[in-house]
Amino acid sequence: MTQVYFTLDSLHAGIADPGMDSMRILSETALRFPEALSFSSGAPYDGNHDLANLTFYTERYIKHLRDKGVPEHRITRLLFQYGPVNGLIQDEVALMLKQDEGIDVPPEAIMITHGFQEAALVALRGLFASPYDVLLSVSPAYVGILGAARMLDIPVRGVLEGPEGLDPEAVRAAARAVRAEGKRPAALYLVPDFSNPSGTVLPLAAREKLLEVAAEEDFLILEDNPYGLFARDGESMPTLKSLDARGRVLYLGSFAKSAFPGARLGYLVADQEVTEATDTGVTTRTLAQTLSKAKAMYSVGSSTLSQAVIGGFLVEQNYDLRSATRELAAVYLERLDAVLDALAAEFPAGGEHGVTWNTPRGGFFLVLKVPFTADLAAMERSARDFGVSWAPMSMFYLEGGGDREIRLGFSNLAPDAIREGIARLARFVAATPREIPEPSEGQA
Repeated sequence: MTQVYFTLDSLHAGIADPGMDSMRILSETALRFPEALSFSSGAPYDGNHDLANLTFYTERYIKHLRDKGVPEHRITRLLFQYGPVNGLIQDEVALMLKQDEGIDVPPEAIMITHGFQEAALVALRGLFASPYDVLLSVSPAYVGILGAARMLDIPVRGVLEGPEGLDPEAVRAAARAVRAEGKRPAALYLVPDFSNPSGTVLPLAAREKLLEVAAEEDFLILEDNPYGLFARDGESMPTLKSLDARGRVLYLGSFAKSAFPGARLGYLVADQEVTEATDTGVTTRTLAQTLSKAKAMYSVGSSTLSQAVIGGFLVEQNYDLRSATRELAAVYLERLDAVLDALAAEFPAGGEHGVTWNTPRGGFFLVLKVPFTADLAAMERSARDFGVSWAPMSMFYLEGGGDREIRLGFSNLAPDAIREGIARLARFVAATPREIPEPSEGQA
């Protein structure tokens, strides 16, 4: 039998791109050094899971359907057969969004997806119709959106964020620069609340200004909000979608953090209207309904069993995830405080360690600046020799940067492990030779 061989450059460029492999390398490093304390991922806390809840929430959703008068044979078919492409639980998600986020959209404006990643793929595939369409993205950015764009051959232009997230005027300048090249800035991606990887929060005034810029420069906004529920009490910010009066925002959400990641369930909110001329006249549907053609080709439909579990969870919580996740938010905030306290203890102000960090008010991540190149080789040495791993920030930048920065993910480490991990990190930093700072732009 003839054996078929491939070279890497004979496959799609997204497969051949070494930058697409960074997250796998991080995961494999954790497997290779299981004794290392890992700050390299953003895995949710898993100490609140109970196997009995899977049955409880599924049965709760079935009871909910019965209470609504859905016939038994219909319930059986819904859960055992292929379900509707855009999902079963749009009604429940719509009620949750209205109560938790002030996002008031009809159920038909919601698509239930296989996690955030499918929501991103569907949105990108639908919105980017021409090779001249460009995605603007905050930089540094979550690698999932960059990977989705790469796999769809969509060019991405980074917009560097500052200490308080994206500057709307920098976004405007980027949009105009793209247009000056004869291309179209079709959409902007960002995480306004506790961004991954930096932990920044976009201020209210900047949110309002960004919506103005999107309308004036004619692009859409892809708002990703996995961490917004985990703010400190009284510090929650309104989502861009809830502030959007111009139809500029598509909202992407996930139940990975608020419920559990194993459900692999997310959603896309796209209430913009799409008109289509037919033989019988003009029909109007929501963008979410129209994009169902793409979802049907990607996954046919999201798991009906996963939807039953999440649907039952929403019903049981009276569609109020914000209240239901307050104890979970307290867990994450305790871990954030533990990281900040440990960093202050191990790297005291005024010391010669050359280490600084930002101070997020919530979320799963913060960024540490260090006086050496913090690449994958350094991370492996840290895990192997010092028992602590982290993520190089350079993998999150779109057009270079972050070479001397690391991301610390603290969401799945207990406070005692955090303190020990930061102590190990301090020993690694002390043992790593400092590098001469590169000259700033304009210096000789």
